[in-house]
Amino acid sequence: MENQEAFMLETQHVSKHYGKLEVLKDINLQVKKGEVICLIGPSGAGKSTYLRSLNQLETITGGKIFIKGHLLLHREHDHTVERIDKKTQQQLLLEMGMCFQRFNLFPHKTVLDNVMMSPIIVKHEDKEQVRQEALTLLDRVGLKSKADEYPNRLSGGQQQRVAIARALAMKPEIMLFDEPTSALDPELVGEVLNVMKDLASEGMTMLCVTHEIYSCHNVSPISLQTLNDEKMQCLYIHSYQILASRFPPFYPASQCPYESPDFVAYLKNVQRYKCQVLLRHIA
Repeated sequence: MENQEAFMLETQHVSKHYGKLEVLKDINLQVKKGEVICLIGPSGAGKSTYLRSLNQLETITGGKIFIKGHLLLHREHDHTVERIDKKTQQQLLLEMGMCFQRFNLFPHKTVLDNVMMSPIIVKHEDKEQVRQEALTLLDRVGLKSKADEYPNRLSGGQQQRVAIARALAMKPEIMLFDEPTSALDPELVGEVLNVMKDLASEGMTMLCVTHEIYSCHNVSPISLQTLNDEKMQCLYIHSYQILASRFPPFYPASQCPYESPDFVAYLKNVQRYKCQVLLRHIA
């Protein structure tokens, strides 16, 4: 068994209930530094709930969450068994950046102010230094010229790129993306995916929730030929559990050993690569 410290993120037997409704069922995942994990599956399968549970926007009902080998939270039967101290918890959670489906930019703040707020307010960093770093990040996502604009004057793709810059301003080691392209018009999707590609090629550890296999294809380091195939993996979530784990996004549907029609449908348009697949059916 691999040492837990080798993983940036790990969840063990995570479950989530809303009353009698079960929305996550026995989710186990280990993410190494530099891996890009795409969580795919139909709407309502529990993908976003799982992602939000990692940074405590949702509280799990049961299971364990580890960040960089530290036990962040252990709950059983909707009661906390063990929790890390608040100071360490804050430090660990600050190492996870998140981009939301609807951007969540502050509409009354300029683009530059949106990017600068968290480092100044949360980390109490020097304002001028933060300003220079924010401008560098905006330049990185191609929006330095929009620094003084307000979010309502930007396209959806531009707003999402600002949201990515805002998350990166906190210097995270892990990035969480909750369907970052689903709210965008088709012609704007490429703007966001190009930024995500760059992050993947630079070795950022990433978890991306999507119901579009196309997004997995485009964020994949395989398509850039910059990283080993093993760095890009997918998880297929259906009926609140992982039905297929750690398969390359280009696995040919015609050779899929898993019999779910839904799963096969996700793979029908990605026939280019014949990679070894590792599937686990949770009964």
